Amino acid sequence: MSKNTKYLFVSVPSSVTPSGHKDDALQAVQTAANDYATVSPFSIPDFKIGTLDALIQQSEELAKLSGMCEGVVSKVGDSLRNILEGDEGKIAQQKTVNDKPLDQYLRTFSWNKVKYRVDKPLAELIDSLQKEASSIDNDVRAKYNQYNNLKTTLQTLTRKQTGNLATKSLVSVVPPQLIIQDSEYLETHLIAVPNSSTKEFTRTYETLSPMIVPRSATFISQDEEFSLYAVTTFKKHSLEFVHRCRERKWVPRDFQYKEGGKEEEEKEVDRVAAEERKLWGETLRMARTGWSEIVMAWVHVLVLRVFVETVLRYGLPLDFVCGMLTVTGKQEKKARSGLDNAFSYLAGNAFGRDKKGRVTKDDSSMSADMQAAGQMGDAGDYSAYVCYDLQVE
Repeated sequence: MSKNTKYLFVSVPSSVTPSGHKDDALQAVQTAANDYATVSPFSIPDFKIGTLDALIQQSEELAKLSGMCEGVVSKVGDSLRNILEGDEGKIAQQKTVNDKPLDQYLRTFSWNKVKYRVDKPLAELIDSLQKEASSIDNDVRAKYNQYNNLKTTLQTLTRKQTGNLATKSLVSVVPPQLIIQDSEYLETHLIAVPNSSTKEFTRTYETLSPMIVPRSATFISQDEEFSLYAVTTFKKHSLEFVHRCRERKWVPRDFQYKEGGKEEEEKEVDRVAAEERKLWGETLRMARTGWSEIVMAWVHVLVLRVFVETVLRYGLPLDFVCGMLTVTGKQEKKARSGLDNAFSYLAGNAFGRDKKGRVTKDDSSMSADMQAAGQMGDAGDYSAYVCYDLQVE
């Protein structure tokens, strides 16, 4: 399936052909679309029909629900893209619908009568689909956020292992004998100094605050950006010393020696990494399943839209045919133009023809009632026939 592929669900009355046969009507749709679209039959069940007022309200509700489903499809797709780090090949492998490629699912579509019983009122079916779309959205988002939070935790722990001396964990860097412990008066400070400032630091650190132990600065380690020193001060002036270091862009490091701290940190990183890998798999499965389920829900919503609009447009008794047109890129405009030319008369005065015989739309005839009845297409343009589209990336 190309990213530019779009599916148009077109409904016309069987009376568009002299025979009134559905097969002939579907062939008329194919002829009108010319070679710009591939037309396949698309089955629409017979649903329970309520009052005209109810149908108009349901048309509006279905339009909103369709937009919601499209939004959830996009969000779940974004989650898949982030989980798989933008690998388009792997992303495409996950985007199946009911374990089929989207195109195959649509060509073999059958209304899920177990999940959405056709003998139920339209209002109940719409409510069920609304709840399902919300549930899919919430479940995928919750699982993805859980994974993302754990991934952030792992990145933080990893940075502590691999960062520079101003940010990384110091348990494997600082010898325990350098740290004064259990002293009532003295305290050891660890300062990460930019390599360009080490001479200034060693020359001036004793003057930063009162009661700094002379010549106590001890070099510990160096990386590409920082050098780490230990300095001993009296506790009563520790805060002032730390403050003066920060003023000079020298980084005081909080450190408390703990027996076995290095091994404990390594175990924590390993534990979180294992948990992250497990949760990655769970999140991928949830997103893959969610994408499949929300696309299926969206297609069922579109089926209801086609049915409701068909009743509103063509009236009762119902005698219509629905075709799925597969178009790509610029072919859509040409296919729609062919359909407009062939079926413009279905709209009565809403369409006319210019002096050259080309179909024109009379926008002045587009009443507020027509728009309220949901008779505007997904693109916001009125068409003489029922038409809704589906496109996913």
